[in-house]
Amino acid sequence: MSRTGENMDFDALRRAMQENYEQPEGPARNARAEVLLAEAEKLNIPLAVIEALGHQLKVYNYSSEKDRMFVPFARLLRMWDEHPEDFDEYETHSLHWVFKWVSSGMVGQPHVPLASIEKWLGEMEHRYRLAGHSERAVRSTEFTVARSIGDLARAERAYTAWLAADRDSMADCHACELHDQGWWRAEQGSDAEALELWRPVLEGEYTCAHEPHAVLASSLVPLLRLGRPDEARAHHLRGFRLVRPMESMRGAYADHVEFCVLTGNEARALELLAERPAYFTDAGEPRSRMDFLAVVALLTDRLTSLGLGAQTVPGPAGRTWTAAELAAHARVEALSLAGRFDERNGTAYVSGRVRERMDQPPLVERLPLGIRTTPTVAAPARPAPAPSTDATADSEPDLAALLAEARRLSAALHPDSVAAWAAVAEAEAADDEDLTPRDRAELTDHEAMGLGPEGVELFARAAELYEAAGDPGEALAARARGAYVLALSGRTREALAAVSEPYERVLALYAEGGTGVQQAASVLVGRARILLQRVHEAAEVNGAGDGTEALAAAETAARELLALAEPEAGNDVLVASRAAEAQAMLGELAAHAGDAERAAELLTRGSEAFVAAGLPWFAVEYEARLTGIARHLGDAEAAERAARGALEHGADFLEPTGHAQLHLQLAEILGATGRFGPAADHALEASHWADEGGEGATLGAWARHQLGGFLLRQGHWAEAAEVLESALPELSAQTHGDGAIVQTHWWLGDCLTELGEHREAAEHWLQAAEIARHWPEQHDHAMLAHLAAEALGHAELLPEAEQAYARAGGLWRSLGNVHGLIRSLRARAWLAVREEGSGLDTARELMGEAVRVCEDEVPEDDEARAQLVAELAQTHRQFGDLVARSTPDDADDEAIHALFEEALAHVTLAVAGFLSLGEDALHSRTGAQLAAGWLEADLEHPGWAAARAREVLAAYAEGDGANETVVARRAEAERLLRATESTA
Repeated sequence: MSRTGENMDFDALRRAMQENYEQPEGPARNARAEVLLAEAEKLNIPLAVIEALGHQLKVYNYSSEKDRMFVPFARLLRMWDEHPEDFDEYETHSLHWVFKWVSSGMVGQPHVPLASIEKWLGEMEHRYRLAGHSERAVRSTEFTVARSIGDLARAERAYTAWLAADRDSMADCHACELHDQGWWRAEQGSDAEALELWRPVLEGEYTCAHEPHAVLASSLVPLLRLGRPDEARAHHLRGFRLVRPMESMRGAYADHVEFCVLTGNEARALELLAERPAYFTDAGEPRSRMDFLAVVALLTDRLTSLGLGAQTVPGPAGRTWTAAELAAHARVEALSLAGRFDERNGTAYVSGRVRERMDQPPLVERLPLGIRTTPTVAAPARPAPAPSTDATADSEPDLAALLAEARRLSAALHPDSVAAWAAVAEAEAADDEDLTPRDRAELTDHEAMGLGPEGVELFARAAELYEAAGDPGEALAARARGAYVLALSGRTREALAAVSEPYERVLALYAEGGTGVQQAASVLVGRARILLQRVHEAAEVNGAGDGTEALAAAETAARELLALAEPEAGNDVLVASRAAEAQAMLGELAAHAGDAERAAELLTRGSEAFVAAGLPWFAVEYEARLTGIARHLGDAEAAERAARGALEHGADFLEPTGHAQLHLQLAEILGATGRFGPAADHALEASHWADEGGEGATLGAWARHQLGGFLLRQGHWAEAAEVLESALPELSAQTHGDGAIVQTHWWLGDCLTELGEHREAAEHWLQAAEIARHWPEQHDHAMLAHLAAEALGHAELLPEAEQAYARAGGLWRSLGNVHGLIRSLRARAWLAVREEGSGLDTARELMGEAVRVCEDEVPEDDEARAQLVAELAQTHRQFGDLVARSTPDDADDEAIHALFEEALAHVTLAVAGFLSLGEDALHSRTGAQLAAGWLEADLEHPGWAAARAREVLAAYAEGDGANETVVARRAEAERLLRATESTA
C-alpha cells in the first residue's frame, strides 16, 4: 500500500482502495479513505475522484461514522448532474445504488428533518424513474422510513408495493431483502412466518457481506418466543462470531447482548459489553446507539434486581460504573435519544419501543451456552422441602411440627432429613420448650451426620442420649456411624477398633430380642462400609484386584449384612436400603477383584433394589459406577441405561459437580455410538453444571472440549469454534493431558478451515504440531504440519506453506509413510508454480521426485501395490495438469506445443496406471482420459481426442444416471466430441 504523501497513478490508486476496503471496519479505514481521496484529486482525472468518493462513502456507511457519508454523496451527485459523462457504467450504477443508503440512513439521524427525508425519497424515486429502474428499491426504502417513524399503515402499504415490484439491478440482494421482510413479520407478532422467510439466508442459500450476520441476530428473540431455545443458542454462537469484528453492526451486537440477558446469561452479556467500549459513545449512528443503550439498561436493571447493583460493570470510558449507576445512565441516554427521534417524527413511537425493550422480562430461566464466562450470579439454591404442617403462610411452624416433619423425612431416608433436623435445632434454640432425651438424641445424631468426619464426638454424644432414652440398639448404631466417619478421615484401623464392640454387642442384643433388625443392620452396614473403605485404600497402594485379607473380610461383612436384612426388606424402608447397599457393596468388591461382569450384575441388583424401595437417590452413586463398568465391558446400552438412571434419580439431589460428571459420562457414551446431537446436549449440560460447581477450569474445560468435538462432527463449524476457543485457555497438560490440547487445536483448525479462516486454522495446527513434535510417535506431528501447510497455501502465505510442507515431508519420510511424502512433494510443486521466475523448473523437480519415490518403493502385498499404483498414476495426472496450466501468457506457439506435449505424456501414463486398477479406479481413469483428450485436441489430433471421448462414453454405457460424476463425465465427453467434430 502506498504511504501517505506518495503520488500514485490511477491503477495504484485502485489497488490501494481495494486493499483499504479489505481492512477491518473502523476509523483507521475511514482515515485512509480520506487520504486516498486527496491522492485522487492530484491526478486530475474525474473518474479517479468519483471512485475515491464512492470508496469513502462505502467505508463511512460500514462504520461507526455513518453520518459522514452524506458529504461525499452530495459531491458525487453534484458531479453527476454537472458531468454525467465522467461516470463509467459501474460508477453510474454505484451512484444510484447508494441513494438507498443515504435515504434510509437519514432516518437514523434525528437532526435530519422529516421533510428533508421525504424530499430525498422523492428525489430517489424521480432519478430511478429517469434511469429506467424498477420501483422495488424505492418502495423498500419508503418502507424503511415509514416503519422507523411509526407510520405502520404506510409501512404496510410500502411493504406490499415493494414485494409487488419487479426485481432489477437496484434491488437489494435477496439476503438483505429477506432480512427486512422477516423483521417486519416478527414485529407484527408472526415469528414463525419470520423464521420461514429467513430460512434461505440461515441455510446459506443467500448471503452477502452482512448476511446471515443480521438475520442470525434478528432471529434470537423470535426463536425464544417460539420456544426454540436450542436454535437460538446456536444462532447466538454462530452469529456473534460473524458480528464481533464488524464495527458497523452495533444494532446486531445489541441483539446478542439482549439475548444473553433474556436467557439468564448476564455474565456473557457483561463480557460482550467489555469487548466494545466505544459502542457506548460512538455517535455517528444515533439509532444503533439508542438500541445498544436500551439493552445495556435491560442488562444492568436485571443485575440490580438480582441484588448485584453494586457490582462493577463495563461502561463508558472515563470512570468506574456500578450496575445500578449504569442502569440509570443508560436508561436516561436511551430515552433522550428516543425523544429526539420522536420530536423529529411527531410521534411517541420510538420512545415506546425503547421502553418495551428495556423492561422485558427474561424469556428463559436458564439456557447454557457451552462457553466459559465469569460467573456474576450464583446458581439458585434448591428450595428446602416445605414442612407438612397446618401452619399458615404468615406463621412459623412450631417445634412439634418441625419435629414431626424431620421424623417423617428420616423415616423415608430422604436427603433433606439432615436439613430438617437443622431446622429443629434452630427452632429449639429459640424455644423455651424442653426436648425429650429421645428428641435430643435424634437431633444430635443428625447434627453429627451433617458434619461428616468432624462429627465423631457428636455421634458419641448421640449414643449416650439414646442410652438415656432407653434405646441401646440405636446407641450402638450411632457409635457405628461415628466409627465410619473415622474411616472417611483416613483412620481406618482406628475405625475398625471402634466398631468392633458395637458389632459384637448388637448381634448379641438382637439375638436376645433387645433390639430390632433396623438397629442391627445399621451397625452391620457401618462395619461393612469401614471394611470396604479399607479395600479402597489398599487398592490405591497395591492396585485393584489385589487378593488381600481386606477384600475377603469386606465381602464376608457385606454377605452378613445381606443375610440379616434381605428377609425383612419388604417390611421396612431402612432395612430394604441396607439390603440394597449390601448388594451394591458386593458389586464394588467384585469390581475390585477384577470380575467386571459379576460387578455389573450386583450393582444393577443393588440399584434396582434402592429404586424399588422408593429410595432412588441412593441408587445414583452405584448407577454412576455401573456406567463406568458397563463401558469397560463394551456394553454401551447398559452404560447408557445406568447413566440415564443416575441422572433421573439424582436430578433433585445431586450437587452441581455430580450433575456435570453424569452428563459428561452420558455424553461420552452417546458420542462413542455416533449420536452426536444428543451427546452435544449432555456435554452442554455438563459444562454448565461444572461452572456452577466451581469446576469450570477443570471439569468444565473438558466438557467444552467434548462439546466442541460433538458440534464439529455435526458440521456446526461456527458453534464448535466458539466453544473450543472458550475451552482452550483452561485446558492444561497437567489436568487434561497434552493430547486434549492438541486435539482442541486440531478441531479448531478443522472448523476455521470450513469457515474460510485459513490463516487462523494454520496457526492452530502449527501450535498443535509444536506440542506433538515432542511425542514418541510422530504421525500426528506430520499430519498437523501437512494440514498447516495446506491452510497456509489457501491463505496465500506461500513461503510459509512451502516450509510447512517441507517439514511434513521430512516427517513422512522418517516414518516411512510414502503416501504422505508423495503428497507433500506434489503440494510443494503446485506452490512452486505460483511463484514467479523459475517456479516451473522447481515444480518439475518436485514432481519428478514424487514419481521416483513411487517407483522406488517396494510394496509389501497386493493391497499396498494397488495403492502405490494409484498414487503413481495420480502423481502423473497432477504432473500433467501442472505443466499444462503453467503456460506463460506471452509464450509462443512452439513453447505452448512443447508444454502440452510434455503434459500429455504424463497424463497418458496416468491413464495407463488407472486402467491397470480396473473398476476400482474408473472415475480417476475417465478423468485422466478426458484431460488427455483435451490436450490432444489442443495439439490438433482430433481423431485421438475423439477416441478418448468415446472410451469414456463406453465406460459409462451402463452407468448410474443419478451419479453426479457419471453425469459430469458423460457431458464432458460429449463436449469433447463436438469440439473434435468442429475442428475435423
